[in-house]
Amino acid sequence: MILDWQAFTPWQALLGGALIGLAAAWLALLHGRVAGISGMVSGLLERRTDWRARLAFVLGLMAAPGLWLLAVGGLPVSLVEAGGGRLLLAGILVGVGTRLASGCTSGHGVCGLARLSPRSLAATMAFMCAGFVTVAMFRHWGA
Repeated sequence: MILDWQAFTPWQALLGGALIGLAAAWLALLHGRVAGISGMVSGLLERRTDWRARLAFVLGLMAAPGLWLLAVGGLPVSLVEAGGGRLLLAGILVGVGTRLASGCTSGHGVCGLARLSPRSLAATMAFMCAGFVTVAMFRHWGA
């Protein structure tokens, strides 16, 4: 395995993680909500009473890369090189997994683990293991 030192950005990762944690804590303390993206989007699509807050959350997520580009002038990673079919399949699989796990990686991995939820620990272990296996398969058999 070769480590790409140019893509290794520990300070940006630390800052990003701290901002995610701060945003999740802010949302939990001020609004009593878990910062799970799948829950936010599904509640937005169902037009729940707090749809404005959910919309602001989702729009903020969508605006973040653009704000980063304005502030820094470039992304520290390369864009995904996959065809539309692969991306569509990946999106469907993520959606199905999110429904099966009753939440997404952000809801379980960031917020659920912080609340010491056993269900979130099991879900996080499952999606991390699935990710490890997927990467190993693609590296072994190719894409």
